[in-house]
Amino acid sequence: MKKVLLAATLAVIASAQAATVAIIDSGTDMQHKEIVPHAWINPIEIPGNDRDEDHNGYQDDIYGWNFAEGNNQVIDYSYLGLLTEDIRKFFEIQTKYFYGTATAEEIQWMRDQVKDQSFIKRISAYGNFMHGTHVTGIAIKNTTSKALAIKLIPTEVKLPGQSLYEGKGNGLKLKILKGLMTTLAKQQIVMMSEIGAYVNFHKADIANGSFGTGFGQAKMIVQTIAKVVMKDITPEQVEDMARVFMNTLLLEGQKFVNAAPKTLFVFAAGNDGSNNDLYPTFPTNLDAPNVISVAATMEDMTIAPFSNYGIKEVDIAAPGVGILSSAPGNNYLTVSGTSQAAPFVANIAARVKEANPGLTPAQVKQILLNTVDKRDFLVGKVTSEGMVNAERAIRAGELSNDLSLEMSVDISRQEIVDSGSYITFGPKSVASKGFVLPLPSNFVITQ
Repeated sequence: MKKVLLAATLAVIASAQAATVAIIDSGTDMQHKEIVPHAWINPIEIPGNDRDEDHNGYQDDIYGWNFAEGNNQVIDYSYLGLLTEDIRKFFEIQTKYFYGTATAEEIQWMRDQVKDQSFIKRISAYGNFMHGTHVTGIAIKNTTSKALAIKLIPTEVKLPGQSLYEGKGNGLKLKILKGLMTTLAKQQIVMMSEIGAYVNFHKADIANGSFGTGFGQAKMIVQTIAKVVMKDITPEQVEDMARVFMNTLLLEGQKFVNAAPKTLFVFAAGNDGSNNDLYPTFPTNLDAPNVISVAATMEDMTIAPFSNYGIKEVDIAAPGVGILSSAPGNNYLTVSGTSQAAPFVANIAARVKEANPGLTPAQVKQILLNTVDKRDFLVGKVTSEGMVNAERAIRAGELSNDLSLEMSVDISRQEIVDSGSYITFGPKSVASKGFVLPLPSNFVITQ
């Protein structure tokens, strides 16, 4: 036990300048060989003694905490067997499809799989299981950062039952439905606020959130609850109730990011291919100086067909198609989504913070947005109209130790030309956004 504590203490000392990146997701395999050197280890907690040495209310939070199940198990290894060859093949063909290099036979195979409900159930379960590990691998790649694992996404969320709502008039039922949607949103933010406080307690510099609830998912939640509240509901009423739900999430959700004012939250914009300015997504639409929203691109060619966008609500873009990263059990997988674009930005944000630990979240955000590679295809799509430029942003961070932020950005733009690291190959694809799963959400629809 003393050796464990000594190792943890030495690791903390050796990485005193390393940024801490909280991965708020579906769980992280902290034993993966790519992640082990970057694993955040609580220097105060003693493993396995069921005590709370750091007095934060979470016993034995060695690598982080599982808020979904209320324990310190940041991943459930019983799901390791879910990765099968057909799931791996699907992700590989998906990438080829986006770049226009998939054969007709491969495309037909993928379309057949999408129609197979058994396969969709399996790939959704595995996608949820591996998601946090894949995101973590991207966030820590080529950094000295330490990954703090926070499991947010549960296995399922049971929605309210039927008995309380039978026999009510339809007008009253609409009021009940509205109250349920508001209550459901507020209950969710209670846990999110606890996570924000946890992130703040452990002084995370950056927090990556590749999760979310889109407007389409909100409508599904309304429809599911409406089945047990009222007999009929019109499409207009569904949309109205979905907006009530989303607006409550975003209003109450400020408590989440406000709980960690010294942390920059990097959120995935969403995989619905929709405009977040018109159809809000949570939490990426949270409006705060310590929040940055990320769209996905196909390398340097175009915005990804599945990526959400919004000139007001989405800040910046990063590669999100065919990204190779870690998967549980020392596996590797190529996956696409804004879930992959967000940790790309979180990675660079952490390196900017390491270059100048004195920068505030708002200043790191300012550097990221003002050092982008401008791209015509992002005009009208994201606020910065560009893709993140790692070298330029980090250089601005270094310069900001001695110069003003504005001067640091200006000099970095003069010194470093637009990035050439975005590989362009193959014809532009007419890929369907339907082949990418939505962001993992706390709200799982159960019938």
